[in-house]
Amino acid sequence: MPKQPQARAISAQVLARIMQEHVNLSRLLPEYLPQLPDARDRALAQELCFGVCRWYHALQFILDGLLDKKIRDKDADLKALALIGLYQFIYLRTPPHAVISATVDACPELGKPWASGLINALLRRFQREQEHWLKLLDEQAADIRYSIPGWLLQMLQQDFPGDWEDICRGNNEHPPQYLRINRQKTTRDNYRNALANMGIQAENCRYSDDCLYVTTAVDVNELPDFDKGHVSVQDLAAQLCRPLLDLEGQQRVLDACTAPGGKLAHILESGLPFAEVVALEKNKKRLVKVEETLARLQMKATLYCADACDRENWWDGKPFDRILLDAPCSASGVIRRHPDIKLLRQPGDINTVALLQSELLSALWPVLKRGGKMLYVTCSVFCRENDERIQIFLENNRDAQSIHIDAAWGTATVHGRQILPGQEAMDGFYYACLQKG
Repeated sequence: MPKQPQARAISAQVLARIMQEHVNLSRLLPEYLPQLPDARDRALAQELCFGVCRWYHALQFILDGLLDKKIRDKDADLKALALIGLYQFIYLRTPPHAVISATVDACPELGKPWASGLINALLRRFQREQEHWLKLLDEQAADIRYSIPGWLLQMLQQDFPGDWEDICRGNNEHPPQYLRINRQKTTRDNYRNALANMGIQAENCRYSDDCLYVTTAVDVNELPDFDKGHVSVQDLAAQLCRPLLDLEGQQRVLDACTAPGGKLAHILESGLPFAEVVALEKNKKRLVKVEETLARLQMKATLYCADACDRENWWDGKPFDRILLDAPCSASGVIRRHPDIKLLRQPGDINTVALLQSELLSALWPVLKRGGKMLYVTCSVFCRENDERIQIFLENNRDAQSIHIDAAWGTATVHGRQILPGQEAMDGFYYACLQKG
């Protein structure tokens, strides 16, 4: 009977592909995790992948110091395995003998038994010198200490000279689990009681009547009536979207960049008798995920596989009362949930998404009814993607005005409101509301 793969070998393969092929974790984990039949192994592999990405730059600094010469590019899986070993030592507090034994055992699984000695020697040296390396790490520049690409750190320091360290710390936290209650199926109090009956503790959230904070993260398949659509997993910051849209019955509503569909579902869960809710997604695979979400929640919307900028392929000429533009962005506000961003994002990406954001604003403005409102949303913290985009748009569209967002959460900006990563335990989000005169 063939030996089952172990979590460390699977994690090394995933991380190697991130480093070599620049594929993100959300694509790779569904491909690799099913190879691990045990749920505990799957959880460990996921923790190792996320953890190494989160602390990659700090771990790389230590690895470079321990090696006499760098590991060859073609052996990226061995480099990943070494980083996995160091991560377990430093951040998981795994017993040293378990770290060394299990990590060395992964070498033959990667088809490289010859590397067992290298990994063994490297980890044993770190075990002996751990205090020295951790002290040295604390003395390094901020990009190494906070494990963040230098260019990303510089942008944070430029936009947030007083808050950049808090942002770095927030982006390195393990994200909390928030739930969104489907008020068409249950109530928040009833669902909190259902969780308590299962031994799962949850607390009401301050800024959303539909939100619960789960004190200990739970697999979605263990949530009561998840399959019946009673609940979804969604960060509190994302749940602030629906009330800002100022929704009413008989409105025609557009969700212009809908995937993965959480905000669309929250709109539909309001139970308002909308004239129509239209949702666009240009990626077919991502649109399938939206369809699956709506099917689970037993909700309906008019879905188009279309680019929001290409109006001829989806717009019927009827204007919308409300438009949600959850724009593609750098995702710099949700690094704690997607730490592979630290490895994958490049400086030029910011200008690319900023240009796309401006194109989307301009393309969608003509389909908004006079007097209607557009809510512009990003999960970014950068001014270039947020207030600067809105300022440029207002200068080019005299029939547009930004509406002040009066809220207790986040911080007011010139045109909107910004939540920083970790601020009141939320993801980093930006909201701006525009009205057509």
